[in-house]
Amino acid sequence: MSVTTTKREESHRLRVQADAISATLPPLLVTAKRIAASVTLGVHGRRRAGTGDSFWQFRPYTRDDTPGQIDWRQSGKFDTVFVKDREVVSAQTAILWCDTSPSMRYRSSPKLPTKAERAAVMMLAMAELITDAGERILRISGDARSQRSGTGRLAVAQIADAIALELITPPREGVPEVPNFPSSLPRHATIIMFSDFLAPFEETAATIRSLARLGLKGHLIQVLDPAEETLPFTGRVRFVGLENEGATVIDRAEEARAGYIKKLHAHREALKAMAVTAGWSFGLHHTDHSPQPAISALHNAVTGYR
Repeated sequence: MSVTTTKREESHRLRVQADAISATLPPLLVTAKRIAASVTLGVHGRRRAGTGDSFWQFRPYTRDDTPGQIDWRQSGKFDTVFVKDREVVSAQTAILWCDTSPSMRYRSSPKLPTKAERAAVMMLAMAELITDAGERILRISGDARSQRSGTGRLAVAQIADAIALELITPPREGVPEVPNFPSSLPRHATIIMFSDFLAPFEETAATIRSLARLGLKGHLIQVLDPAEETLPFTGRVRFVGLENEGATVIDRAEEARAGYIKKLHAHREALKAMAVTAGWSFGLHHTDHSPQPAISALHNAVTGYR
């Protein structure tokens, strides 16, 4: 079987799962919060007159205007004939990033998907919802090397092909878990990031700070295997790091459980606090749970619904 055939089959499988998730949710209208203003993506006000639905300003009638543009109610209040300007609108971009680093290839049971696979399905479900609402999507590869931008189903299909190829390709060594994103990203867009976010906190915090300085509104979705949450192992266990951290042997894993869970929760609370400071949102998903609730909560966060 060729790599092309395998990639096509993997892409199709992921898209089928993503379609099943997105079909259960209402149409998505992605929103972003700009400096000093809250603006809806897809009906994104450009703060200048043009074709749109939102009122912008009244101004005096000129010879370049048509009689149909005259606002007779406003004009009747004064001695001047007024025209109502509407605000020009344009679609804005939603940026999608899915972590496919070695640590994301983990699963504690053959019955569960890997974290990378679940994150990819959730990313594609969001891509479906975003494009269905007429928005533009830009996908950044797992190591931030390439970008794909577009609208509609073709853009989703291209993203599915790209992420499928990443999942069947051995991850490159030496690539940071949270990469340095390009500074050329569209400013004031929305970025949605799927990862386990188990890298050292300062690495993730530095990335969030740099993206926030670009004016990006962000949403972090932490994807974890249930075993990473509860450390259910007992007895002598040898833990091998997937990011070349080496191996650690614990004689009685059950005795390390409480300390491990405490550190994990502290790490997560630090991530949440960092997200709040940047004006971002934070969500958690476990691979043994249905992805629908997590996607629904993400939908609410992205659209600003409460």
